Amino acid sequence: MQRRRTGMIAAASALGMTSVLGGCGSTGSSDVTLHLVAADYGDSSANGSQKYWDGLARAYEAQHSGVKVDVKVYSWTDVDRKVKEMVDAGDPPDMAQIGAYADYAAQDLLYKADDLLSIAVQADFLDQLSEAGQVRHLQYGIPFAASTRVLFYNKTLFSQANLTPPKTWNDLAADAEALKAKGVKYPYALPLGPEEAQAETMQWLLSGGAGYTDDIGTYTINSPQNAETFTWLRDELVGKGLTGPVAPGKLNRADAFDAFAKGQVGMLNGHPTLMKKATQAGVKFGMVPVPGRNGTPKATMGVTDWMMAFKKNGHRKEVGDFLDFVYSEKNVLDFSREYDLLPVTTSASEAMAAAPQDKNLWPFLQELSLAQLYPAGKTSWAQVSAEIKKRIGGTVTPGGDPTGVLNQLQTQASQAEAKENAG
Repeated sequence: MQRRRTGMIAAASALGMTSVLGGCGSTGSSDVTLHLVAADYGDSSANGSQKYWDGLARAYEAQHSGVKVDVKVYSWTDVDRKVKEMVDAGDPPDMAQIGAYADYAAQDLLYKADDLLSIAVQADFLDQLSEAGQVRHLQYGIPFAASTRVLFYNKTLFSQANLTPPKTWNDLAADAEALKAKGVKYPYALPLGPEEAQAETMQWLLSGGAGYTDDIGTYTINSPQNAETFTWLRDELVGKGLTGPVAPGKLNRADAFDAFAKGQVGMLNGHPTLMKKATQAGVKFGMVPVPGRNGTPKATMGVTDWMMAFKKNGHRKEVGDFLDFVYSEKNVLDFSREYDLLPVTTSASEAMAAAPQDKNLWPFLQELSLAQLYPAGKTSWAQVSAEIKKRIGGTVTPGGDPTGVLNQLQTQASQAEAKENAG
C-alpha cells in the first residue's frame, strides 16, 4: 500500500513491541538467523518501522534461544526493488513484507502459507484477504496490513454552503456545484495522476457496480458499467469544472491530500493517513461511506500489503514459528494502532471494534467487510496497473473517449492475462 498508503498513525506501541506471545517456547533450533526485509510505514524517524521490528524481534529472541531475527527496513520507494535485486542475485531474504507476491509465487520461490503457519493463525485471517493471497487456489501471500477508503469532507466548507454529506453520485455532484459557487478550489478532488490512479479508478468502478474483474477473476475493464462510470465523471464532474484547476490525469493522490490539509478541497476519497494530516493542519473533517450510483455501493476498495517467505534458505520451521508470533492478536493490534492501519485478523479486528481508543478507525474498519482488493494474485496485475496509471486520465479529459480508453486497457489486460495463463 504505498503510502500510498493507506492508512495510518495513533498510539505508540512500545509495550506491544516488547510483549511476548504466551506459551511460546524454544523451537529447538540453534544458530539460525532469519532475515526479513520490510517496508517503512512511519512518517518520521520517531515512528519508523525499523524501531517496531527491532522491538518485536528482540521480544521473540528472548523466548527462542538460538534464533536471531535480522530486519532491514526500506522506504516504499525502494523496498520492492531491493527484494527483487536480492532474488535476482540468488540471495533472497527468508521473509519479505512488501507490496506484491504473485511474481515470486509464479516462479515457485515461496512457501505456501499452510507450510508455515499454525492452523489457528491461518484461520484467524479475514477471508477476503486470505483469498487475495492465493494463486490458483493456493495461498502464498500472507496479508500483513490493510486499509479501506471513505469519503472525507471538509466540515467548515460544507457548513458554509449549508450542505450535508452525499450518499449518491447525484448528491456528490450537487454538493460539488454548491462548493464551486462558494469559491472552493477543488470541490471534489479526483486524483487520476500516475502516483496511485489505479486506486481512485477502482473505487469509482466499485461505486458504479462493477470493478476490474468479474466474479471468476477475468478482467472486465471495459464493461458497460465501467464505461458509464467514467462517462459520468467526464460529463458531470470534470466537464462542469467541479474537480479543480489541475486535470485529474495530472493530479496525484499526495497533492490532493496536501490540498485537503490546506482547506482547499471539499471532498475526496481518502484512507486513514489523511486523518493525521488534516488534524495536524487544523482542518475539521467528516468521514462517510463512499457514495454509489444510487446509494452506498455493495463493495468498496480495500488494500493490503503482503508478507511472504522464500524457500531458498530452508528455514521453514523457524520462519513459521516467528510468523505465528508476528500474527498474535496483540502484535497485529499494536502494529495497526501504531500506523493507523486495519488489522488483517478477525481477533484483532474484533478487539479494535470494541476499543474506544480506536474510534477514529471504526469508519474504515466497518468498510473492510465489504472490501474488494486489487487482483493481486495475477502476475499480470503489475503490468495492467501500470497501464491504468498512464491512460485512465484520458477518459475524463474534454472530448475524452471513456469507452475507447477502457477498450485499450482491456485489450492489454487480456493479452497479459493470456500470457500469464500460458505460462
